[in-house]
Amino acid sequence: MIQINWEKVKNYAITILIPVALGAAVGFIISGAMDYETLKKPALSPPGALFPIMWTILYILMGVSYGMLRDKSLTDFQTDALYYSQLAVNLIWPIIFFVLKWRLFAFIWIIVLAILVIIMAARFYKKNQTAGLLQLPYAAWTVFASYLNLFVYLLNG
Repeated sequence: MIQINWEKVKNYAITILIPVALGAAVGFIISGAMDYETLKKPALSPPGALFPIMWTILYILMGVSYGMLRDKSLTDFQTDALYYSQLAVNLIWPIIFFVLKWRLFAFIWIIVLAILVIIMAARFYKKNQTAGLLQLPYAAWTVFASYLNLFVYLLNG
C-alpha cells in the first residue's frame, strides 16, 4: 500500500503555488498594458503566446526546486531571503516593462534579476544538486529575456 506523506505534499503545494499564483496575479495586473505584439522586436523573439507557458513552467520548476530544499531542511535565512528577493524582483519586472514602459530601467532591473537567479542556482546547487539544476532553465530564460529587453529598448526608442 502506498502511503502519502501529507507534509511533503503540503510543502510542495505551497512552494509551487506561491510563484505560480503570484505570477498569474502579475499577469492579470499587466494584461491591459501588454504591447508586446506592437513592438519592434529583435531576431529570435518568440511569439507572445509562448511567454505565459514558459513562465508557468519556470515558476513550477522554481517552486519544486525550493520545495526540495525545504523538504530536506536545507533552507536558512540567507537562502530564503535570496529566493524571495529574486521572486520579488521577477514579479516587479513586467510592471516596469509593460505598465510603466521604462524599457531601459527594465533592462537594468532584469540584469539584477539574472544575477540573483544565477547566485540562487549556485547556492541551491551547493545544498542539493538537483535543486540547483532545476534553476538552470530559469537562469537561461532570464538571460534570454535580458537580450529581448535590451533590443526592444534599442529598436523602439
